[in-house]
Amino acid sequence: MSTEQTGRLVRNGIELAWSRLPGHGPTTVFLPGFKSDMAGSKATHLRDWAAAQGRSMLRLDYSGHGASGGAFEDGTIGSWTADARAVIEAHTQGPLVLVGSSMGGWIALLLARAMPAHTLHGRIAALVGIAAAPDFTETLLWHGLSEAERTTLLADGHIERPSVYGEQPYRFTRALIEDGRHQCLLDAPIPVTCPVRLLQGQRDDDVPWPTALRIAEKLTSTDVQLTLIKDGDHRLSRPQDLSLLTCAVAALPA
Repeated sequence: MSTEQTGRLVRNGIELAWSRLPGHGPTTVFLPGFKSDMAGSKATHLRDWAAAQGRSMLRLDYSGHGASGGAFEDGTIGSWTADARAVIEAHTQGPLVLVGSSMGGWIALLLARAMPAHTLHGRIAALVGIAAAPDFTETLLWHGLSEAERTTLLADGHIERPSVYGEQPYRFTRALIEDGRHQCLLDAPIPVTCPVRLLQGQRDDDVPWPTALRIAEKLTSTDVQLTLIKDGDHRLSRPQDLSLLTCAVAALPA
């Protein structure tokens, strides 16, 4: 069994943590969600599966997340996508399977859409979205704020809202909202032609499950499969959910 390699890549003066498992391809790349990291249950489950199969895998933390440097509040969808791209280009070769959880699903779609514009061109063999959340800064966050909250965010540059995942509130910044508007995908066809697999819980309180239907509709790929888990929540981290994830990745064309 291969030994996992870890390291840091510096982008714009910030150290980005990564962990790579050598093996045969395609390389599975896990893209974490908002305020999540590469030590989460889905990322480590996929790592263990990849190790058992002798497959290569890359995990990473965006700036302000996990073991990476930088302040979370300084990040945006665009900057976190650039973080992921930099680590992927530096530490992988050959075909890739992008696996994105929640916000990571948005980032995976952005990377796949941008294929012709950078050196990932032709390398993304497939994409798996787990409760993928494209456009959430606009459709879920901004549209969910009251007028008073919007006024506070615009005036102060940020707003805090309680988190169901921890004691500390989430801080959402004006920069996150404004950058997110430039990254939105669901108002036009998404020019991603590789096979796409979407896993979505119907008891997801963070990303409404019809979002997955809209993603499937907007993708230009003809090889799109959506799996709805009727009793699944946003995390999809139960043993049966993790098994479904590895089955989805394993069944993709090599």
